[in-house]
Amino acid sequence: MLMDEVALVTSRRWQATDLPPEVTSFVGRRHEMAEVKRLLSGARVVTLTGPGGVGKTRLALHVAADVQRAFPDGVWFVELAGLETPELLAGLVNEALEIRDVSHRPAVEVLIDHLREKRALLILDNCEHLLRACAVLAGALVRSAPYLRILATSRQALGISGEQTLVVPPLPLPPGPGDPRPSAEPSAQSESVRLFVERATAVLPDFTLTEANRSAVEQICRRLDGIPLAIELAVVRLRALSPEELLARLDNRFRLLTGGSPATLPRQQTLRALIDWSHALCTEKEQLLWARVSVFADGLDLDAAEAVCSGDGIDREEVVDLVIGLVGKSILLREDPPSASTTTRYRLLETIRQYGRERLVASGQERALQRLHRDHYRRLAAEAYAERFGPRQVSWLGRLKLDHANLRTALEYCFGESGETSVALGMATDLLYHWTTSHYLREGRRWLDLSLRCAGGPDEIRGRALWSNSWLAIIQADVVSATTMLEEARKLGERPGHEPVLAYVALYSGMIAMFRGDVDLAISLYEEAATRHRANDDPTGQALALVRLCLAHSFRGDWASAVSAGEECIALCDAHEEGWHRAYAMMALGIGVWSQGDAPRAEELEKESLRFNRSLDDLLGLGVNLEVLAWIAAAEGDHQRAARLLGVLETVWQTIGAPLSGFGHLTRYHEECEERTREALGKQSFDTVVRQGAKMRCDEAFAFALGEEAPSRGRSGEAEKPSPLTRRETEIAKLIAQGLSNKEIAASLTIAQRTAEGHVEHIMTKLGFHSRAQIAVWTGERIRNADGDRTPDA
Repeated sequence: MLMDEVALVTSRRWQATDLPPEVTSFVGRRHEMAEVKRLLSGARVVTLTGPGGVGKTRLALHVAADVQRAFPDGVWFVELAGLETPELLAGLVNEALEIRDVSHRPAVEVLIDHLREKRALLILDNCEHLLRACAVLAGALVRSAPYLRILATSRQALGISGEQTLVVPPLPLPPGPGDPRPSAEPSAQSESVRLFVERATAVLPDFTLTEANRSAVEQICRRLDGIPLAIELAVVRLRALSPEELLARLDNRFRLLTGGSPATLPRQQTLRALIDWSHALCTEKEQLLWARVSVFADGLDLDAAEAVCSGDGIDREEVVDLVIGLVGKSILLREDPPSASTTTRYRLLETIRQYGRERLVASGQERALQRLHRDHYRRLAAEAYAERFGPRQVSWLGRLKLDHANLRTALEYCFGESGETSVALGMATDLLYHWTTSHYLREGRRWLDLSLRCAGGPDEIRGRALWSNSWLAIIQADVVSATTMLEEARKLGERPGHEPVLAYVALYSGMIAMFRGDVDLAISLYEEAATRHRANDDPTGQALALVRLCLAHSFRGDWASAVSAGEECIALCDAHEEGWHRAYAMMALGIGVWSQGDAPRAEELEKESLRFNRSLDDLLGLGVNLEVLAWIAAAEGDHQRAARLLGVLETVWQTIGAPLSGFGHLTRYHEECEERTREALGKQSFDTVVRQGAKMRCDEAFAFALGEEAPSRGRSGEAEKPSPLTRRETEIAKLIAQGLSNKEIAASLTIAQRTAEGHVEHIMTKLGFHSRAQIAVWTGERIRNADGDRTPDA
């Protein structure tokens, strides 16, 4: 990756773990948990099989959270349900693992190289519709990565050599008539009854299992064959029915299906029957919305629901009430807004989504809804591109990232319909900044390559697609393809009315010249690009050209010109309230003013750039900021600080796999800094401080780099952050550490159980935890550290 062509590369965190949090308690499965762990200890690939709704995913996640310490290089969860194109499988796994390799190599090679020596656990969830592709990928990975373990969930086994399978059974049932009966105490209940009771108290906080209702509850669990999803769907009815009334209606419904005793209903049809019943209890418009939202690949927000699902029977203003109704019936699941967003999202469990899709297909409206879905995300991409340079830039990039699976689905639709590839060309082009700022550069290159091969379309769109794709190719060091595309784009740009294309052709031709070491030609082309962009009133292109001019002048040692270009770029960005290009301009300008001898200003520029890059999780930008801060520290004689920053940089560059790749003259500054610091401290002391920096947590490292107050330290000597929890959440965390259940916490604090569960969910989200056990450990450590800091009474 070149300094001139660097794309924003993001990382949510430094630690290699990515598991969705458990927002409700995990019930039972001790035997299955133990068996999965046993299989993982000896087998390279373990597949959990079983029908939909039996709890395969939940079991896999709970096992993964429990065994994290056995996999020091990471535990990763990859959701496959929204992927329809097998060719994108390896790329999707790369994205989930946050692998930032931007080379032109096949995605599977990149993945293998990344995992080759790692002791990691990879969870492939919902493999059944990509069975052959998953089998091929899993086989390739285990052959090449000897320490890797793969845990898959699928309705059938992958069928590869060495695979061990575990059929996930329904939860154990309560005893039948005449069998020994347990007490009503939770410890004596069957797991299916325990699940029923826990979920029932979420619906009705005052619900308890009593001698009066126990028989009905046990019979319900037996009727539902202990299938977790079926039990959870049935429990929702307790808002309107007693357990006895719920049982009677289950019996009646199953008798209709079997023509007699509900006991003859096959287990594989039990969940289907209950989903049918849930569907029947929805209003006609709720049923219609259920079917329509099944076209979304990985969740949606209210705007998307209104845009895609309204019309032909549903007024736009009705959508919000219908969404609320489906949430109340546990069909749609509500997800809290992610950080830096205020938009609530919703999703369907995969089994529920597949049911809705069947209904949609049966209605004959599937293709029409898919087109509406495509049109919505085509508009979204166009709006994001239009606002790529301005105050809403960051929020748009975050929104596109959340909807990446839907964007992919929309592009897939274009290639499945005759005459739609030109739409794909425009959409893939409008997503340029999405491809470069997320983990999707390789996928963006694929869509643009495919669109350019298959689509015609207006010259303006094709020209823009060509120079956009050339940028992606340059980032991948595929300059041959980039040169070919720019030549075609130049011919299009020479036609009347297409002058803006020539400005970008000059810009990216300058990048190629820089790649080939022709700095003078690069500067000439960048200057041409800047002039053309000014004439075209294109601030985005102008900013790009100025940043690259600043870097190229720095490469040549013309610091005055570098500073001039950097300051012009910052002024341009300020006029448009733009942050992304501005952060890179500050980074480049910092190098220039430092080389002129103004270390204080250079340090402030780098710190300001660092703060913005940190807000975007732009790890590559952060790395360069830290580099310059280390150089400044060494030049100013603060060798302890320089060595610690060099240690932090070891972690950063290892994380992104691109240590100053292509940054030309910057490499010598790193080497000079390292040599000067080692000489000043001595080898042993230097190595010790560098190791200390490499061990710093992400937040601690950035606080140190910014000169902010370091977090306090507990007795263990480990830096302890201020608690992110509110006073009430802290109180609840302490009760969790004492072993209290949600119901017991609610009783202790005199609050509703649903309120207690909401607090627990917020605690897990804030702390990034997946289980109550993690909360208990975290709370206990904080209490011990606090006790250790207290001075005993004399």
